[in-house]
Amino acid sequence: MKNKKALLVIDMQKGSFTSKTPRFDTKGVVNKINALAQLFKASDLPVIFIQHDGTKENEFIPSTEEWELLDTLEVVSNDIFIDKYANDVFYESKLQSTLTNLAINELYITGCATDFCVASTIQSALTKDYNITVVSDGHTTGERPHLEAEKVIEHYNWVWQNMIPTKGKIEVKSFEEVKNDI
Repeated sequence: MKNKKALLVIDMQKGSFTSKTPRFDTKGVVNKINALAQLFKASDLPVIFIQHDGTKENEFIPSTEEWELLDTLEVVSNDIFIDKYANDVFYESKLQSTLTNLAINELYITGCATDFCVASTIQSALTKDYNITVVSDGHTTGERPHLEAEKVIEHYNWVWQNMIPTKGKIEVKSFEEVKNDI
């Protein structure tokens, strides 16, 4: 059976991209996400947008500006939207049931923030036996107290390349390499 694929776009919300929280190569990452989304849609494959839905600090409250997706993302009405409640997108969300209903077993992961939501979701997906492709230049984060954002991204791409999967697989590929997979 051929793997059925989905593109996950994690937390590309306005509240994560402010002047106080600048992200590495935002424009480049958004452009890559939009191009991949177009390729997925042209191949009749789902694109799933993940939005953080509230925090203990009352951030990312639904229907507020910070909760909205970035204006530069190309979103269409038949895209799938999943609310999430923790760094791990699978935690108490409808993602697992949505993927099961669509018979998806291969995830292409993009989004923000590399070292929090993206990393948590990848590790969770690994334990659920998904085949995962991390788009190495399709995720972003901000500066950290002891590490520049670009180095955080480089480090996590290395970690994911060296993780031991369960029954699934994990690969880290550039946007250009992923285009050939779709």
